Amino acid sequence: MKVILKEDVEHLGTAGEVVDVKPGYGRNFLIPQAKAVLATDAAIEEIEKMKRMAALRAEMTVDAAKELAEKLETASVTIPVTTGEGDKIHGTVTTSQIAEALEERDILIDRRKITIDQEIKSLGEYTATVELLGDLKAELKVWVVKEE
Repeated sequence: MKVILKEDVEHLGTAGEVVDVKPGYGRNFLIPQAKAVLATDAAIEEIEKMKRMAALRAEMTVDAAKELAEKLETASVTIPVTTGEGDKIHGTVTTSQIAEALEERDILIDRRKITIDQEIKSLGEYTATVELLGDLKAELKVWVVKEE
């Protein structure tokens, strides 16, 4: 009996895969548990169509991520901070502040995707790394200036 898996099943296959199973296993376990559907011609065509659409979406996502990486590489962010003696800043500049500064420029990045190479405790230029997609990362210049 051929079935199409709707989710990953240990020792059998992954979601979207067409597998051959014993009729009792398919009829009594996989199909009632909604882990698989019967592999009819129409169902196989539908799953192939869904795979093509997912591949197309993934390709467009990679292109968008590369475009965003280029945009971030050329951009810089200015963070105004209050300072004390010797131009030491009060506290540190956080990834949340960098994400907010990017949001003001209509670039939406989750703060958890931003890493700062070193603690920012004084005025100057720093580099932050933004994780975009998989191994794709972008370097972002962060300027910390005195608030006026």
